[in-house]
Amino acid sequence: MVGAVIPRRIALLNEKGGSAKTTLVANLGAYLALHRGRRVLAIDMDPQGQLGKVLGIDTRRARHSAIELLLDTVLGDASLDRARSGDAAPLPAIASRIPNLDVVVATKALGLAPAFERDDPDPSGRLMRRLDAAPELERYDFVLVDSPPSFGVLTLNVLRAVDEVVVPVPLTFLALDGCAELERTIATVRARYQHPELRITMVVPTFYRRTRMAEEVLATLRQRFAKEIAHSVVGFHVKIDEAQSRGLSIFEYAPKDRGAQLLGALAQELEARSPSRTPTT
Repeated sequence: MVGAVIPRRIALLNEKGGSAKTTLVANLGAYLALHRGRRVLAIDMDPQGQLGKVLGIDTRRARHSAIELLLDTVLGDASLDRARSGDAAPLPAIASRIPNLDVVVATKALGLAPAFERDDPDPSGRLMRRLDAAPELERYDFVLVDSPPSFGVLTLNVLRAVDEVVVPVPLTFLALDGCAELERTIATVRARYQHPELRITMVVPTFYRRTRMAEEVLATLRQRFAKEIAHSVVGFHVKIDEAQSRGLSIFEYAPKDRGAQLLGALAQELEARSPSRTPTT
């Protein structure tokens, strides 16, 4: 369609858990919506289902969830009626409390999704095909995906459905191994699935502390990812945890906090790194 909006599809991904990816998806999305007027769709592809919770959504009462992005049909009479008529089901997005920020929540059922489609010759392409076919995606400027913390069919679905990857890296020794593994995974997806656009847009150091180990890991990241490394380094911020426990973004809960300033700067940096200026890794 001529003139159609093509949103940036960005996965927050680290194959190691505990990297702050959910925190970043929630707060980067909130900042872009609140302060930049961007239309954002945040998709939770992690069966732990934390994204909706930190944004104040009661995922237990949600009628639709991310599993619908991977199945041809979903449970419920309305979905069956659409399937019979040949109409595509709408995206299972929920409007959040924040204007311009919609969320696709996840539940533990998402972990069972691969088992439902064993006869699919291309099960890892389901999310890509679903998003490609969704006309509603033209409403958004950004699609931010919270990825699973381990590699598998769900993560492969995410990588094939996005063009950009933001890698949050906790400043610990083992995190460097995780970066190397992720680089190999991205290279494999680019080659095996003919997805040359896939690239690392930004590497975000997280959980910074003033220790020798943290400084050494940060120095290594700056050397290895000289162009991709973020200018902002995210440390430990109590107010961010407090905000999440109340289902709020840091910009709603404590907008003058140092953590809010850092995450705001990070969101602006991500916005400025348009695909045409992003290096390929």
